[in-house]
Amino acid sequence: MFNLVRSLRVSGAAALSPKALLEREWLVTNGLGGYASGTVSGIPTRRYHGLLIAALTAPLGRTLMLAQLSERLALADGTYAALGFDELAGDDPVARAGIGHLTEFRLEGGLPVWEYEAGGVVLEKRLVLPYLQNTAVITFRRLSAGEPVRLYLRPLIHMRSHDGAVSTPHPAPYRVSATDEHYEVAAAQEYPPLRLVLQGPDRSFVLGAETAQQVRYALEEERGYDAVGELWSPGYFRVDLVRDEPVTLVASTESWEVAEAMSPEEATRAERTRRARLVLGAESHNADSTAGELVLAADQFLITPAGRVQDAARAHAAGEEIRTVIAGYHWFTDWGRDTMISLEGLTLATGRYAEAGYILRTFAYYIRDGLIPNFFPDGRTKGLYHTADATLWFFHAIGRYLDATGDTETRNLLVPKLVDIVEHHLCGTRFGIGVDPSDGLLRQGQEGYQLTWMDAKVGDWVVTPRRGKAVELNALWYNALRLLEGWLRDLRGEDAARPLATHAERVRRAFNERFWHADGGYLYDVVDGENGDDPACRPNQVFAISLEHPVLEPTRWEAVLDVVHHRLLTPLGLRSLAPGHPDYKPRYFGDLRARDAAYHQGTVWAWLIGPFIDAWLKVHPDDRTGARRFLEGFVPHLNEACVGSISEVFDAEPPYTPRGCLAQAWSVAEVLRCWIKTADKAGSSPDGRR
Repeated sequence: MFNLVRSLRVSGAAALSPKALLEREWLVTNGLGGYASGTVSGIPTRRYHGLLIAALTAPLGRTLMLAQLSERLALADGTYAALGFDELAGDDPVARAGIGHLTEFRLEGGLPVWEYEAGGVVLEKRLVLPYLQNTAVITFRRLSAGEPVRLYLRPLIHMRSHDGAVSTPHPAPYRVSATDEHYEVAAAQEYPPLRLVLQGPDRSFVLGAETAQQVRYALEEERGYDAVGELWSPGYFRVDLVRDEPVTLVASTESWEVAEAMSPEEATRAERTRRARLVLGAESHNADSTAGELVLAADQFLITPAGRVQDAARAHAAGEEIRTVIAGYHWFTDWGRDTMISLEGLTLATGRYAEAGYILRTFAYYIRDGLIPNFFPDGRTKGLYHTADATLWFFHAIGRYLDATGDTETRNLLVPKLVDIVEHHLCGTRFGIGVDPSDGLLRQGQEGYQLTWMDAKVGDWVVTPRRGKAVELNALWYNALRLLEGWLRDLRGEDAARPLATHAERVRRAFNERFWHADGGYLYDVVDGENGDDPACRPNQVFAISLEHPVLEPTRWEAVLDVVHHRLLTPLGLRSLAPGHPDYKPRYFGDLRARDAAYHQGTVWAWLIGPFIDAWLKVHPDDRTGARRFLEGFVPHLNEACVGSISEVFDAEPPYTPRGCLAQAWSVAEVLRCWIKTADKAGSSPDGRR
């Protein structure tokens, strides 16, 4: 049964404080890369908070169209109650949000619902983004009986890139036009008009432009960015609230024909049905509510990129669809590395096999000089290629896909491209990526670039320089060679596969000779680096065990895993550097430079719990119950940060405060994948939940 509800208590003894309501956030996405997001309280604290961030074609990219909605209820005693963000209530953040009137926040099937009570009037607010539309549907419904009361809704606008500073000047002047109760707000620049229509009894619109000045965004200030901006409003809607008669504001950048193709009730019902189908179609549908919630969280990252029109045309001509993965909300776009690491959890564990195939074939088109793109910048159609590991993760993702689907047609299509990739790596390609002919190990490095997943860089400062032969790159390189060896053997016979086997065996021997750090009982992080061999204890060594074809000798698995377990494991993933190292940072906070200095220097990464559990089950194959315990810390985390999702990173020490992106693809993907992997074979999880 599709009945996934996550509720936050706002009243009573265990109620969340106003501060906690400011810290909890919500996220709804539209399958195009667009989204709506905010705090549970209603106060915007990030530049990315808004009710409609539309995914527009290049060069615009994701664009803030409807920032906020001031909601005021006229009470019987002549006073007004602010239900959400109120730009007229001064600087007091609690007063501005009307937090005192909020009685409950919950996610129903991943969709946000707020309940308010003011002056005896009880009402709820719901928000839906129809799938594959840049449209927001915001519905208010009075739940209590009584005489009609009036609701005032003032749309607040700041058309700009979602990445733009809150101090960005408005593209003034805005122009307002109206036709038969349909309103459009257009900017002087290249933005599409924002279309607004209100549906409800005795409604009207009062034209009266106002500017909310000195709107402060607390998290922008904390992160060292401009934190004060202005929001502009064309006027306000007023409408009577009668019990069980919904009032809905529709905001859209689509044509009126698309925006009103469905009634608000139909749009909401269609989205609920789509979400129910996702949960029921996943491997986890017989498991428990945690798995179901993670399936819905995974859906947020799988998109049809709205801006890449030429790519879509090319795919459609071939009878395909274009799909990609948003690496994290709010600021990441689609990254090759994150996509390949996330693919199994986001698509295969959720039964979305066709979309997995689309993603792999889409990225295969972009192979250049033996590399897949590192990422596609927002608002651009061409990728950037400065990564050494994304292409190797591509092999891993293909392997998981083929194991799940047996899709020999895709295998046959991709194998020539994979052979070309290996040849480029053997001969050497961009950014110093290539095999050292003296030992067969893969090396990489170019001044000013950080090419591995530990990719923090501030100006010209590469925080974690790992130029040389990195441990996880060589584990991935060995795995890629063995995978391609098997596919070539099936496709072309033993003679075609033999050279790959020879290369792989040479890598295996050299790896076990060079990477074993005998004094520490674990693996060097980098050998032949700028400063020799690096003994820093990092999580990258776990891939030498966790991948399908582990490069590390089995006799050393337990020793390496024991070090990772005791020095790097936390309840929310693995530390990126063990405590005791001179560069270890226990907290990830402050401005950009301070954060990047800590990004891979101790900060906990949630996604690393996946390869750790894979390695654990190789060493302890009968301990699925024990492996499940490593995931238990993520269950309470679903009630914090972005409610119902999993953050990018966490502080390295208790209380392991969530940081970075509030919803990260590979965090959700790896926790979901391992949640299913460690579930009881009969369908219930080891803790007995359903």
